[in-house]
Amino acid sequence: MFRMSARSGNKSGRRQNTAAGHRNRNQAMKPRQNSTGDIPTQIKDPRLVERRRRQIVDAAVQLFIRQGFHKTTTRQIARAAGFSIGSLYEYIASKEDVLYLVCESIHAEVEHGVSEALVRADGARNALAEAIREYFLVCNRMSDFILLIYQETQSLPEQWKKRVLENELRITGLFVEVLARLVASGELPPLDDRRIEIAAHNISVLGHMWTFRRWFFSRHYTIEEYIQLQTEFILKVFIDR
Repeated sequence: MFRMSARSGNKSGRRQNTAAGHRNRNQAMKPRQNSTGDIPTQIKDPRLVERRRRQIVDAAVQLFIRQGFHKTTTRQIARAAGFSIGSLYEYIASKEDVLYLVCESIHAEVEHGVSEALVRADGARNALAEAIREYFLVCNRMSDFILLIYQETQSLPEQWKKRVLENELRITGLFVEVLARLVASGELPPLDDRRIEIAAHNISVLGHMWTFRRWFFSRHYTIEEYIQLQTEFILKVFIDR
């Protein structure tokens, strides 16, 4: 996936250590735990649980956006999803569980999309560009979900709030991994751990910015134009300098 240089010696070793250090720090490449499994369910078929919970999430997001999390009732969510209230409680235990599932759906789609982009990219520079593109496209598709997370995360119980923040760091960690490998391969100028981390967070925020500023950007740019301009900016700052 990445073109590694043939350099040897202490400088190469330090760069490899930087990449390894970021993997450990951000746990970007560890197997992802199925944290939605912690939400109790009476249904034994995991595929059915996943399918029904997606129905619940899709219905709940529209209600949360339209009338707010606190004013939305589980009975309204059940009706919008086509469930009886009793059936709804077979898949979730509370309204807060639904909000957590919304957060999980975003993180799962981002992580899957970015990981797939890294696999199909040829060369480190293309890997970064492909990862940015896929991430921004997911942010575009799930703009309503992302906005909801920022507005309502404080409504989650502490255990779910902690998981959401951990998942946010996992997404940033994917970009830390790409940038660290670029440094290790010599295709990116030397950057210390702090600069790599800041750069990865910048990329994450630029994706979210399409959501927060879409009232402006959507009138002046297509998502493809936004991706192209932001990618050119990122590559210019971190690779072509």
